[in-house]
Amino acid sequence: MAETDPVALTRALVQCPSVTPEEGGALVLLEEVLSGAGFACTRVDRGGVANLFARWGRKGANRTLGFNGHTDVVPVGDTGAWSVPPFGAEVKEGYLWGRGSTDMKSGVAAWVAAAVDFVSDAPEDAALIVTITGDEEGDATDGTVALLDWMAANGERMSACLVGEPTCPNHMGEMMKIGRRGSLTAQFTATGVQGHSAYPHRAKNPVPALARLMARLDAHVLDEGTAHFDPSTLAVTTIDTGNPATNVIPATCRANVNIRFNDAHSSAGLEAWLREEMALVAGESGVEIALKVKVSGESFLTPPGAFSDLVAAAVRDETGVMPELSTSGGTSDARFVKDHCPVVEFGLVGQTMHAVDERVSVEQIGVLKRIYGRIMRDYFA
Repeated sequence: MAETDPVALTRALVQCPSVTPEEGGALVLLEEVLSGAGFACTRVDRGGVANLFARWGRKGANRTLGFNGHTDVVPVGDTGAWSVPPFGAEVKEGYLWGRGSTDMKSGVAAWVAAAVDFVSDAPEDAALIVTITGDEEGDATDGTVALLDWMAANGERMSACLVGEPTCPNHMGEMMKIGRRGSLTAQFTATGVQGHSAYPHRAKNPVPALARLMARLDAHVLDEGTAHFDPSTLAVTTIDTGNPATNVIPATCRANVNIRFNDAHSSAGLEAWLREEMALVAGESGVEIALKVKVSGESFLTPPGAFSDLVAAAVRDETGVMPELSTSGGTSDARFVKDHCPVVEFGLVGQTMHAVDERVSVEQIGVLKRIYGRIMRDYFA
């Protein structure tokens, strides 16, 4: 039986214009490939988002290895800035070019290709689950969350899961993720009294009050890092009045802060601290300050153990590189999977993801398929 070509499958997926939340034909293609290999496939669409669940093997098996990924991509931006058609999937100079080639259609293709080959001669007790969403790059409320909700309602369970996001900063095999920082965005609105700048005593200026609050937050050291995490960070991302006049004290001023936090914190604890600081400045200035908080995800850690050891060993055996166990970077859908089962992430070098002329090394796609295939064989050995 001929082996499944992960490069050809990546090309076919890149040619699907699946900009969030458009399905673009990507999940239709994957369902066709997986169904042809004996996977039972179910579309789990919710809220206008397309999702795919696929299982091979016995439901409720003692060991069920899962994979989570996404086929939605970010917008291409200025098409004139690209040197190739963004959805052309051209292969040249040793790379496959196109939006989503790195993040993360190559990872999905490598896992699916490895899975199709694996199940043709799999052990009797093996079971695989593949969950693919079309909402990772969007709000992420009806993507992997919908898949996990559906699985819980239908008695489907993964024993362990690998997320195929790009994890390597510079070269293949150097890094895998065993956790992620949490992410919180705080939106402050300070309200004073508008007035003429020549008569400031008749107004109440919200700008200095909000600037003082931002300075306090920026100067605060959240922590010094933990055993598996770097120090948490806080960034002031905007302070804005929308005031075009030079002689008017504005009535309102807004500011945003983004916090990336480690396992020393919870979003609830950080919000409580933000409100304490806000109340202090409001009391001193007499300016009203309101706060809205959006939490993209809590920090989490899959402690090093049997599953992370197995994945690391597979990477080492196929690349000669022992990957660093990291918690760096932004958020991923692993933040949802971690409530279901142990989860780690491993994928390709991510240097061009979301960029103009996004591209992936053709050679690395083949290496990734071999790593994923070894993970499957070793997991069920």
